[in-house]
Amino acid sequence: MVGTNAMVAQKGKEGKMALSFFTKLAYSVGHVQNDLCASMWFSYLLIFFNLVLGLESKYAGLLMTIGQVADAISTPFVGFCSDRGGVFCCSGYGRRKSWHLLGTICVVASFPFVFASCINCADSDMWAKLLYFSVFICVFQFGWASIQISNLSVVPELTPDEHERTALLAYRYTFTVISNMTVYVVIFLALRLGGVSETQVGPHQLHIFQYVTVIILVIGTFTSLLYHIGVKERIRDDAILQPGDTEFYQRTKFADLFKDWHLYKVAIVYMATRLFVNMSQVLIPLYLQYFLLLPSESIATVPFVVFTMSFLTSLIIKPLNQRFGRKLAYSLGVFIGVASSIIVYFGHGEVYNRLTVFAVAALFGCASSVMLVTSLGVTADHIGQDLDNGALIYGLMSFVDKISNGFAILVIQSMKKQRTHYRDCLSFVCGVSAIIGLIAIFTFSNTNRNDNRNSPEDNRGFEPEIQSSAGDINRTNSESSTIVVAVTHEGNSQ
Repeated sequence: MVGTNAMVAQKGKEGKMALSFFTKLAYSVGHVQNDLCASMWFSYLLIFFNLVLGLESKYAGLLMTIGQVADAISTPFVGFCSDRGGVFCCSGYGRRKSWHLLGTICVVASFPFVFASCINCADSDMWAKLLYFSVFICVFQFGWASIQISNLSVVPELTPDEHERTALLAYRYTFTVISNMTVYVVIFLALRLGGVSETQVGPHQLHIFQYVTVIILVIGTFTSLLYHIGVKERIRDDAILQPGDTEFYQRTKFADLFKDWHLYKVAIVYMATRLFVNMSQVLIPLYLQYFLLLPSESIATVPFVVFTMSFLTSLIIKPLNQRFGRKLAYSLGVFIGVASSIIVYFGHGEVYNRLTVFAVAALFGCASSVMLVTSLGVTADHIGQDLDNGALIYGLMSFVDKISNGFAILVIQSMKKQRTHYRDCLSFVCGVSAIIGLIAIFTFSNTNRNDNRNSPEDNRGFEPEIQSSAGDINRTNSESSTIVVAVTHEGNSQ
């Protein structure tokens, strides 16, 4: 029996359901395990395989691509299964939270072996090393996908209000930034305490990466526990909700999902945004080591600046979206991102290496924050109240994201290396990705696919209203209270 959800214990001034502070906090840290590991994965995997383990660039790129493809396959699978029920052994725990729990177990069990030398196969053939690392990478990526999809897809179920969703995503991204900053601080301290911060990255720093991996897993496990304690998922029973009952769920048939062209536009925006964010995170450390030839501590200090600015920017994203709408907010992020890419291409010299590179890092952080949170908001808007397919849609978004990232990494790592290689890739890949996202978002009409729920006076679209299965609900206090009762009844019905 599930008690009344704390999420609906409060109501805003206009009668909307308001989430409690603890629920918001618990949701916001539910992705920290992933964020910590993703920071290590994107920022340091290629550095680790190339410079610490001594693998050729093409093999390091292949391993990272294998991980991206495994994640791409896992995300729609997890999304499809999550929409239709929880993990078989604990389905009563909640269809979202049970997948989150499984993902946490997989990540903790596999990630330590990714940032370590090949056990009992250090002198084996390359194919054996590739197979060894591929197994742990695939398990890790399945777990990562399970956490990501379950955490994202629970947002539309927590609240039907667009601005509340944007706030949740902004809080979530704030902890993403804090998680990344934590990794960079731990890396910096480990390098300093190990006395190797002034040298370039090499095999003598293997133990540094192993220590950091253990630390971030301990932190991630604690935050995952807080998520499972604080987020009370509504365990739904469709048999209780008869046709005509008041609810804010809307269902879309599986086949109809792919007939909606708006889905593909949203996917392009999400893919382009993730390319910008992830490729900048992957390429900046390589750019610092191979082109600027900076000491190893730079792989911690420069990315730290990126995510410090991301954190500061995340604090204003909600009012930015509310005042100017998705399109203009995203356009601002693209403008900053393209400007930073241009500076990277032309930047050189001692002053640039010592000072300007940090300013460029700040621009990348600002652009990443605005673009990513806005693109996630656009995805949540597209889902609307179609909760039965929410995780699948997030899975599809992540599928195109991972495939495009994996392909980009494979191409970059397979190309002939010149000293300017990583500078050129950082500049062109990020700049072009941002422009593609901008073009895609301006193809959106003024209303989304749930336009029958949009208020007619809203010229920006993206304002899904609460709706009953029989028709629109007028926003009176009595009927808003009915919605709260209906949702509370659904939580208590189990």
